[in-house]
Amino acid sequence: MKRHTVIRAAVVTAVALAALTAGATAASKKPNLVLWTIQRTENAVETKAAKTYKPANVKVQIFANDPFKQKIKIALGSGNPPDMFMNWGGGGLRQYVNAHKVLDLTPYLNADKAWKNRFFNNVLQTAAFNGKYYGIPNVGMQPVLLFYNKAVFRAHSLTPPKTWADLLSVVKSLKSAGVTPFILGGQSKWPDLMWEEYLVDRVGGPEAFNAIAAGKKDAWLNPDVIKANTMLQQLVDAGAFGSNFSSTTYDGTVTATLLGTGKGAMELMGNWEYGAVLQNAPDLIKNNDLGWMNFPSVSGGKGNAKDIAGNTSNFYSIAKKSKNPAAAVAYLKKQIMSKTYVKGLIALGNIPPVKGIASQLTTGSNAAFTTWCYKLVNSAPNFQHSWDQVLSPNAANSLLSGLDQLLLKQITPEQFSAAMNKAK
Repeated sequence: MKRHTVIRAAVVTAVALAALTAGATAASKKPNLVLWTIQRTENAVETKAAKTYKPANVKVQIFANDPFKQKIKIALGSGNPPDMFMNWGGGGLRQYVNAHKVLDLTPYLNADKAWKNRFFNNVLQTAAFNGKYYGIPNVGMQPVLLFYNKAVFRAHSLTPPKTWADLLSVVKSLKSAGVTPFILGGQSKWPDLMWEEYLVDRVGGPEAFNAIAAGKKDAWLNPDVIKANTMLQQLVDAGAFGSNFSSTTYDGTVTATLLGTGKGAMELMGNWEYGAVLQNAPDLIKNNDLGWMNFPSVSGGKGNAKDIAGNTSNFYSIAKKSKNPAAAVAYLKKQIMSKTYVKGLIALGNIPPVKGIASQLTTGSNAAFTTWCYKLVNSAPNFQHSWDQVLSPNAANSLLSGLDQLLLKQITPEQFSAAMNKAK
């Protein structure tokens, strides 16, 4: 009996070892993929997508924002990059595309129309150059909106401004009442850019900045750009931003509190400010006193009043020197913005840039806001990606410094355009 038991045990062990060996062999046949991304709230969704993907072994490596930018630059330049990497589209990605470091996804997207048509085209274009696509959206959209305190508007018998003339009238009334019309974190500089983006669009249309982004000669000297910046300085003269905007640092805690307490009546900011208000001035939302709208129209301007600006999304791109490009494409197609992925983003408060999910945004306490944002982007003829992401890093730094000087009335609109015309 003992001998038979030993034999049976040996057979069972041999079968188990064979099964393990077979499993290991099958696993070893799977392609290995490496994906680099930055530290962010959406990491949980990114890592879950990788862990649950069966056709390949996907390893997600997460880096802090600024170190990531330098690390990916070195990796792509050295010829030893990750298979897939997160980026912001625009000028940063364009540099790698021009250096032939990024895989052209156009043939794959054109071969699978269902995949391509899953995304909002006005978002997909942020990672497209010369008619070719180099990235797939991987997080939610962040349009810039005009937030306002309804209670302040009721107290002063004001209505939300639909036109530039309306806006100037509201600014005048609020200033006379001792209320700062617009909250602006001017010390941080980048909030200034939101005003620039919308005014240039409303006055000159998308073509004005498209010419700048394309590097066309004297594009910054376009009379429409100068007119837009003249209007911006008129706002400063009217006291629209109060007297302390240049020493105010953008901080969701500070700005949301100012809006919630009514010390500031309005704020032009990305849709993430809703979350800041929810955390720091919850009564404003609880009492239904937080309002939001698109940027007003400008009479006689070339821009469509439905155009928007902001961060269209972040993207995943595939390195041209990936050892498994076909496997990387398959991963992006199957996992990124899949039903599970989209559900995960929505749970985090993201608004994914994909079609057909309006019904998923209609539940929950923040449904009114998320649904409105989704419809806003869906109907926008043009979604202008943030200029500081579209331009080269050097030009972007010059832009933010120039806008700071412009708002402080240290330079004229003409001087601003002349300086930017030389920035590379």
